[in-house]
This record gives sequence, structure tokens and C-alpha cells, in this order.
Amino acid sequence: MNNGKAFRRGMLHGIPIGLGYLSVSFGFGILAAGKGLTVLQATLISLLNLTSAGQAAGVDVIAAHGTLIEMALVQLTINIRYALMALSLSQKLDGRFTAKHRFLAAYGITDEIFGVCAAQPEPLVPAYMYGMILGAVCGWVLGTFLGAAAGALLPESVTSAMGLMLYGMFLAIILPPARKQRSVLCVVVIAAFLSCICKYCLPMLSAGFAVIICAVLAAAAGALIFPRKEDAEE
Repeated sequence: MNNGKAFRRGMLHGIPIGLGYLSVSFGFGILAAGKGLTVLQATLISLLNLTSAGQAAGVDVIAAHGTLIEMALVQLTINIRYALMALSLSQKLDGRFTAKHRFLAAYGITDEIFGVCAAQPEPLVPAYMYGMILGAVCGWVLGTFLGAAAGALLPESVTSAMGLMLYGMFLAIILPPARKQRSVLCVVVIAAFLSCICKYCLPMLSAGFAVIICAVLAAAAGALIFPRKEDAEE
């Protein structure tokens, strides 16, 4: 497959992702505007980061005047999964994926892009991933811009209600697996319980460190309560 055809195919696969991102990032734009960020700042955050949960937590750290170390630890805790996704996709890359292309494509690895790429039967070429990333990024950045612009114009009562869109996406992610697996439900409940403790019993704890503590402790508790059972063949 030549580069032009691969790029167009990637764009076709990326447009549905971008349309989904449009509505979600609209909520992030409103959230960012509510925290005092300008439309340009919110848009640049989405353009340079491309991570919904990481961006939402990052905006909280910025609003709370957190330190750079706190910001780095929050992003590492939330976004470490992308490194695992990149390692998995590295086994499907075509020989045309040089080191330069790997660095560039790593920018656009998200949960949805990873899922579509992993489902492809043939090896991945750079042009295909660039097309998919472009389609997804356009939706994510445009939604953020529109949301931030709306947040700067609409009344606070309206923007507060619309700001729940981003958190609705998070619920849509965790509820289906939580209904199927007790382990996921347990981790979610533990994380929510710890978050309440940090919020109401430890008000001196910043939002960034609260995210780190809740995520690490909930994951550790889940691993202890529901250890992975190795297959007998292994």
C-alpha cells in the first residue's frame, strides 16, 4: 500500500474517533475556561497533550498553583498506560517505521487509536498512523476550542452543568467493566473512598497529590485482593 492510500485510510479510521473526541473535549474546554484558562491556553493544552484524564488533572493542578514536580508525578501516574500501549504496538510496526517515525507517532497514541491500530491485520505503516492521528487530533482540538470559547461567553450556571460532560466520559469508561468484573468494581470503590477522604479529611492535600495517592493505593489494593492467577501451562 502506497503512502497516499495508507494516509487516506488512516484518516477514514480517525474521523469517527475525532467526532467522538469533539463532544468530550468540548467538556474539557468548558472545564479549562472555568478554571481561569484562556481559549488559547486551553486549545494549546489539547494540541500538545492529547490525554483527557491527564489534561483534566493537569488543569486542577494549575488552578491550585501546584508545583512542576507535582504536575510531573500526576501525569506519570495517569498516563503511564500509554507507554505500555506503545510497547504493544511496536510489535505491529512495518519496517518503514524508523526511530523518527516512532517518536512522531508516539504523540498520538490514545486508548481509541491504540484499539483501532491493534485490530489491524496488516503491519502498521507511518502514513496510516499519521492519517488516523490527524483525524483524531482535529476533533479533540476543535472541541476544546469551541468549549473554551463557549465557557468564556455562557453564564456560569450553564458552563457548570456542561462541564460534567468530561466526567460523564470517565463514568462511561469505568462502569461497563465494573459491572462485569468484581476486581474493577472493587478498585473503583476504593479509589472513590480514598478520594472522599482526601477531599474532606485532608483538605491541606493538593489535588495533584490526591490523584497520585488514590490511584496508586487503589491499584495496589486491587492487586492484593485480586491477584492474577497464572495459567497452569505457564
